Amino acid sequence: MFILKNAWISIKRNKGRNILIGIIILIIACACTITLAIKNTAVDLINSYKNAYDKEVTISFNRANMMKDFDPSQEESRENARERFDNIESFTISDVESFADSKYIESYYYTYSVGLNGNNIEKAEIESNNDMPNGFGRGKQNNLSSTDFTLTGYSSLDAMSEFINGTYTMNEITDNAWDIAFDGNYVFINEELASYNDLNLNDKIKLASDDGNTYEFEIIGIFKENEEGSTDAMSMFSNSANTLVTNASAAINITASNEEINATINPTFIIDSYDNIEKLQDEFYEKGLDENFVLQTNEEEANSGVSSIQNINSFATTFLVITLIIGGIVLFVINMINIRERKYEIGVLRTIGISKFKLTMQFVSELVIVSVVALILGACIGAVSSKGVSNSLLESEINSSNERTVEIGKNFGGANMNGGMPDRGNRGEMRGKGMPVVEAYDSIDAVVDIKVLLELLGIGISLVLVSSIASMVSIERFSPLTILKERS
Repeated sequence: MFILKNAWISIKRNKGRNILIGIIILIIACACTITLAIKNTAVDLINSYKNAYDKEVTISFNRANMMKDFDPSQEESRENARERFDNIESFTISDVESFADSKYIESYYYTYSVGLNGNNIEKAEIESNNDMPNGFGRGKQNNLSSTDFTLTGYSSLDAMSEFINGTYTMNEITDNAWDIAFDGNYVFINEELASYNDLNLNDKIKLASDDGNTYEFEIIGIFKENEEGSTDAMSMFSNSANTLVTNASAAINITASNEEINATINPTFIIDSYDNIEKLQDEFYEKGLDENFVLQTNEEEANSGVSSIQNINSFATTFLVITLIIGGIVLFVINMINIRERKYEIGVLRTIGISKFKLTMQFVSELVIVSVVALILGACIGAVSSKGVSNSLLESEINSSNERTVEIGKNFGGANMNGGMPDRGNRGEMRGKGMPVVEAYDSIDAVVDIKVLLELLGIGISLVLVSSIASMVSIERFSPLTILKERS
């Protein structure tokens, strides 16, 4: 009690000096609060971007493995390479389902494409057919380019990447399109093909396989291709002009009745961690995946979106360290000056029997009292300021997220996510497509939480300890008799 009482008396007696110390600590507290809020915002953004990407795994052709030991100058080497290529074992839907039955895989989706000819519609003629999807199908060397049309079936909304990334945009769509799109023989067709055959919504088209079987589909949507360079150099039509979009079940049903029909499969697996990719690949090989295939992830793509935000986080950390170093030095110097000015007071108190420990604790208590008051004021001011600063950093990300949401809705035929957009509740959330969910802070607590306050308290204690070193060292060195002699 004696220590605190003397400390309070000393604070009131030396108002100017303590106000100066308080202002310095207040400025440091404000700067630290805002900096910690920026770091929290950066971390939120980084997590949002990383969560925006599912950890996707796709199966790709391992060209490096195929070209191993290949010598184009040797006829025998060319023949062996051709034989190896012809004997590559592709995989089927059953294989995909077997691959997906793994503890490392959370979910999966796929496209299933079938080559068919027109029965009551004509192919939009192009010189070369580049609209074929790159996939792996049933049998060896599957080739759909010999047919007029490619019927591409999607297993879910997640698989419809062309619509999500804006390559395809729905121009016209029936009111109930997304209620029935995944359940029966319904198709979305390219606007060029529709114009070429004078087709409209709800018209019926017939497709035929090489064995003469016909399959009827109803048009429930008309889309266009937006990608620049999507038109063949020698053709007036886009690459997707003869692509028909349907659901995977409809495409699978066609091949189920005729195993001679060519089909390609493009699966995408969602895994729990990128760290398990090698274990998963070994598991796929054990389940029968040809070793000329290899697994690839989207890890590089997922990490590319956070590099600039990580720079902000690093800058905030650097700024925080510099602030603390400068603040600590300034407080140390001020405290040294304070001790020198109060040498006579120290000498008198030591002469009347006050121990070095009690005297040191008095000086530390003075600094603690001033620091606590300044930290509270600084935290309040910083908290109010940090919300605006953090939301300013988030503003462009929030706008981008909202615009992307609206854009995807338009690609599927609606003005927004609730108009014309497929019922995601029934078909599963569209996720993992690089669309972060970023929200503005609407309260101070959301920015300056208990974590920030604890960090700020730790910073305050650290500054007090650093500043108190001057008083501790000086009091230990000072001799009361020497101080009083110098005074006289």
